[in-house]
Amino acid sequence: MIGVGQTFPPFELKASEPGKPFFDVSLDSNAGKWLVIFSWPKDFTFVCPTEIAEFGKMNAEFEKRDAKVLGFSLDSEFVHRAWSEQNELLKGLPFPMMSDIKRELTMALGILDPIDGISQRATFIVDPTNVVRFVMVTDFSVGRNVQEVLRVLDALQTDQLTPCGWQPGQRTLDIHKLR
Repeated sequence: MIGVGQTFPPFELKASEPGKPFFDVSLDSNAGKWLVIFSWPKDFTFVCPTEIAEFGKMNAEFEKRDAKVLGFSLDSEFVHRAWSEQNELLKGLPFPMMSDIKRELTMALGILDPIDGISQRATFIVDPTNVVRFVMVTDFSVGRNVQEVLRVLDALQTDQLTPCGWQPGQRTLDIHKLR
């Protein structure tokens, strides 16, 4: 699996977003931005829409930090569209649902589950130079904490040392005082 400090792989995927025609999303189309890229195992499931909806609710907070949220699974853009129109939690999502139907991004990230053959539940924070700064993968049965992803983004954007449980507005660590 790709890890912290590595370059996020280039990609170009078809995407669906409510009220828009299908469109392409690439790493280059988001150049110079912080990215929060997350994958979910399958559309029309149970845990996945709760997470996707929470990213949608928190999208404005990510945008305030000049971060773009992008989500993907192996399902097609057509399946994404049908799911987002049918599931109340997903109506009006403010970010694209990308289709990695060829498994190219999933394979490049190393998050293809070897048993089920689907994307693992993974989250990546990528800095404006396309370097991975955070990776989290949870079991299929465990939804991720979007508040924690936002907190980590805040910590990374301080470009300082942050202690355990650090929250925005709290002091960062001064290395000169720690010696």
